Amino acid sequence: MLEKKAETFNMNRVIDEFDEMTRNADQVQKQTLKEILHKNKSAIYLRNFGINGDNTTDPEGDFKALVPLVTDSELEPYIKRMVDGDTSPILTGHPAPAISLSSGTSQGRPKFVPFTDELMENTLQLFRTAFAFRNREFPIDDNGRALQFIFSSKQYISTGGVPIGTATTNVYRNPNFKAGMRSIQSLCCSPDEVIFSPDVHQALYCHLLSGILFRDQVQYVFAPFAHGLVHAFRTFEHVWEEIVTDIKHGVLSSRITVPSVRTAMSKLLTAPNPELAETIRDKCLSLSNWYGLIPALFPNAKYVYGIMTGSMEPYVKKLRHYAGDLPLVSHDYGSSEGWIAANVTPRLSPEEATFAVIPNLGYFEFLPVSETGEGELEPVGLTEVKVGQEYEVVLTNYAGLYRYRLGDVVKIMSFYNKTPQLKFVCRRNLILSINIDKNTERDLQLSVESAAKRLSEEKIEVIDFSSHVDLSTEPGHYVIFWEISGETNEDVLQDCCNCLDKGFIDAGYMSSRKCKTIGALELRVLEKGTFKKIQEHFLGLGSSAGQFKMPRCVKPSNAKVLQILCENVVSRFFSTAFE
Repeated sequence: MLEKKAETFNMNRVIDEFDEMTRNADQVQKQTLKEILHKNKSAIYLRNFGINGDNTTDPEGDFKALVPLVTDSELEPYIKRMVDGDTSPILTGHPAPAISLSSGTSQGRPKFVPFTDELMENTLQLFRTAFAFRNREFPIDDNGRALQFIFSSKQYISTGGVPIGTATTNVYRNPNFKAGMRSIQSLCCSPDEVIFSPDVHQALYCHLLSGILFRDQVQYVFAPFAHGLVHAFRTFEHVWEEIVTDIKHGVLSSRITVPSVRTAMSKLLTAPNPELAETIRDKCLSLSNWYGLIPALFPNAKYVYGIMTGSMEPYVKKLRHYAGDLPLVSHDYGSSEGWIAANVTPRLSPEEATFAVIPNLGYFEFLPVSETGEGELEPVGLTEVKVGQEYEVVLTNYAGLYRYRLGDVVKIMSFYNKTPQLKFVCRRNLILSINIDKNTERDLQLSVESAAKRLSEEKIEVIDFSSHVDLSTEPGHYVIFWEISGETNEDVLQDCCNCLDKGFIDAGYMSSRKCKTIGALELRVLEKGTFKKIQEHFLGLGSSAGQFKMPRCVKPSNAKVLQILCENVVSRFFSTAFE
């Protein structure tokens, strides 16, 4: 799919262009907003607020004064009209050629986001920029390949005739993608038929097999999210002997039943290769608990690449275990709504990674996060942010999102010329709250990390986790769901439960626990494979395997996921930390 380019990629020119743009970030922002408003000047949404892209001497001032800050709920009725086939200029000057689906893990259902040609070009521009900085630090061989765990779910046509698919699917299926990526990617190990396979499990097996067939040429290993990388190599632990058998005999496993995939893979697996099979067998048997699996399989790989920040941080420890000494390089910062910033310092670890905002991808504002949580402050511009402060990102883009609150909280770490370098902190919305307690996804993550240390003393790890606020009891209490890698005694799990409870250091939570207006935290240990069932559920809703993110807090509206969790509980523990 990602073929080698015909033209030459000029790394230095791309970096020079980025340097020039970021030195003039303020002017670039003004020009970008002017272009967005001009292209979408006929949009009904903008006209409703008195905005006409060409009829103003101060487009930036008028835009901020007249157009309100919004969330997806305010834009949903407009986007629904687009999905239903209304071709009038609703949010954009021209009808959006496709609609993207978000992962849908927060509310239990995906949300719709317009996808336009401009967003596609933004994607390619960001990939070129990030690749230039990455390749400067980790040069890859011109004739190398990349093992990429990418999956394209099916697009479907809405009742209104509009193509709908996940954001990644809309990118991979876009006719400009292949040509645009030729200059900045090594040839993908897997055939197109694997990437577009309707069966994600068969596709993953074939990705692994393809990578091993080209093992000496693999320059780096990629998945959109760290979860996808960890899942791939956890899967390898279970199927490696079958893969070795395929290679030894030159015959594809009977587990691959999709005709197009079998045909494509059979062209790679053309003859028995007992020597390669024996090499892989020896490598696997020589590893201690699979440490360093990736460089063992792919001796010429330079790095492992994917999103490793935010909700992906819990998977970094396991990914580092598989990667051994290979650098982990954090993918860039964006969302289903669009890309925002590139990793221009790829040698930084995932824990330290920052991302430089690309000033022409959209018009960016930053809403200061009030420490008291009281009162709404005014947003500031891209070049007006202050180092050390936290903000919520507000996005205006070419695809019909105007002053759209992403819900992401970021911290400004430094500046690259005049554009900020930011670090993702958390999603702004509270995920765990009963009365005066306020705990975010990040607070949950820190609590789990603290408790997992006790579990690691028993050589056991937390495979995955989620949470829920249980208000069926009086008083209400937090429920933490854990899937763990092995069995241990109840005293250890009780200790973990207490650690989880004490790990929430929010003053409102601690005082509520002490005066018993919030009940004892409950730890529910799950049957192995439970989180895999949740992933299958979301894939069934249309999520892409490459775009999937585990929901960290399951709300009552997410009834099916809550049902899966509750039906797979094998043991329960209540905290005694505040008794």
